[in-house]
Amino acid sequence: MFRCGIAYPRCRWIVPLLLLFAIIFDIIAIAATSGWVEDKDAKSHYASMWSQCRGRNDKWECKSLMEFSWAQAVAALMIIGLIILIIAFIISCIALCCTLNISLLPVIGVLLFITVVIQFIALIIYPVRFNDLIFEGRYDYTWAYGFGWGATILCIGCGILFCCLPRYEDELTGLAKTKYIYTSA
Repeated sequence: MFRCGIAYPRCRWIVPLLLLFAIIFDIIAIAATSGWVEDKDAKSHYASMWSQCRGRNDKWECKSLMEFSWAQAVAALMIIGLIILIIAFIISCIALCCTLNISLLPVIGVLLFITVVIQFIALIIYPVRFNDLIFEGRYDYTWAYGFGWGATILCIGCGILFCCLPRYEDELTGLAKTKYIYTSA
């Protein structure tokens, strides 16, 4: 797979572990009560995927974003992406950790690319529509929004690996012939 060398049998454990991290990142992004958007100094306005809060000096008034159809779409897409990601993780554990089932690897790759597309759409809709909703000041997209992107990026990488790994079945099983760099004349 890589010219420098890669320990293919380790991929059987590392790639599902990366998917587990993507699931954790997605859960953090979805469950966060703040951290998607904050005003410049984070003193008067912040928002999560679910609600936005305005106020000062411990007097906050929070309103649900779920009254907007775009926010409902973002929430639905992120949750659907998480469900597909969990399914891909379970299948990857079965295909790589329990038994080596090479035929399932492209299926997992396709599931991950579907997750990427769904979450990419959600993570683009949110800032575009949120900026249309709020017209004043400067806003930063912060840590929870970043976790959503982190999960999506991990899914891209794992999707590529799952699509490439079937080419290296012998290396995954440990049956490949050892290749030496130096050959005697």
